[in-house]
Amino acid sequence: MMDWTDNYYRTLARLLTRCSWLYTEMVVSETIVHQADSLDRFLAYPESQHPIALQIGGSNLVNIAKAAELANAYGYDEINLNCGCPSDKVAGHGCFGASLMLKPELVGQAMEVISRNCSVPVTVKCRIGVDNHDSYEELCTFIETVSSKSPTELFVIHARKAILKGLSPTQNRTVPPLKYEYVYALARDFPHLKFVLNGGITSILEAKYALDSGVYGVMIGRAAYNSPWTVLGSADRILYGVPGPGLSRRQILEQYALYADSTMGRYGPHRPNIRTMLKPLLNLFHAEPGASRWRRAVDETLRVRKTVHAVLEETLRVLPDSVLDAPPPVPEMPSESLLLQTPRLPGSPSSFHLTSQRQFVDQPQLLEKVAC
Repeated sequence: MMDWTDNYYRTLARLLTRCSWLYTEMVVSETIVHQADSLDRFLAYPESQHPIALQIGGSNLVNIAKAAELANAYGYDEINLNCGCPSDKVAGHGCFGASLMLKPELVGQAMEVISRNCSVPVTVKCRIGVDNHDSYEELCTFIETVSSKSPTELFVIHARKAILKGLSPTQNRTVPPLKYEYVYALARDFPHLKFVLNGGITSILEAKYALDSGVYGVMIGRAAYNSPWTVLGSADRILYGVPGPGLSRRQILEQYALYADSTMGRYGPHRPNIRTMLKPLLNLFHAEPGASRWRRAVDETLRVRKTVHAVLEETLRVLPDSVLDAPPPVPEMPSESLLLQTPRLPGSPSSFHLTSQRQFVDQPQLLEKVAC
């Protein structure tokens, strides 16, 4: 997610879950190519963030190839091409983001050149359609074309279409209806491929329900940022069957402060600055007693304190010890979850035959179950 899943948020997320895959915010291929002398600012990350996927954006095949080659040196576990972003910063500037879904042949070529220039699996993130091109048959044509022309075996599907004219990026996340049945149908009709469900998932129990319903993985975006403690704190135990870090929020903040204060100014004066480093923490106490008061205290204190440790030391006193020292929560399934509705799957399209089940060797299996 652009401007959200940066290095600093991902560091916080990894203190909550060891197993979940982390995805970077989208990095435009031209940025990677033209900033080759300062790539650490865009691509470097702590080793603790594995498993991690780099998401890139673009459609220029030369630049995409070069970007993949440069990024390969950073040891990401996956490179993902964004074909779903409806932002006017992206889709409105040529064939980019969600508008790429209208050119599946080009996406297939892009995935092929990315694969040739990196040593890790390549994946696509897309919507179920764009504007009036939103039938299940058209989605199948996109999947079939891309997978037959490249070694792409995993697709992250946001189960809404993108409306490029008339809706803002925020509206595109809520106005187009969710059609989870399209993603379940893809899993049925393309058994040789893997599909990750994205869109509208607000809890780990919803993610588990979707996994049990037949998809390969689940990606959680906004909810994992807006309520990281509630959404990610029990992910390892519920989805992977292993103990998570099990840290209280006081312990998480102590570890994060050490990281943050050693990182500020790494890429020049105030890059990153203290406000940037504190931003991922502001939702850690979402819906808890004293949360609003704490956020106000942070905003006031960071104007006079110069380190994250100092800000936290001065402001955490407004929160109850029972909140700071509580273990990760036991989640509940949202009663209004759309996932609980029995979907009516579209019929298998008759307009094409699944003849392109290409076999690629030396492609390590992806074991993700939830990505944020």
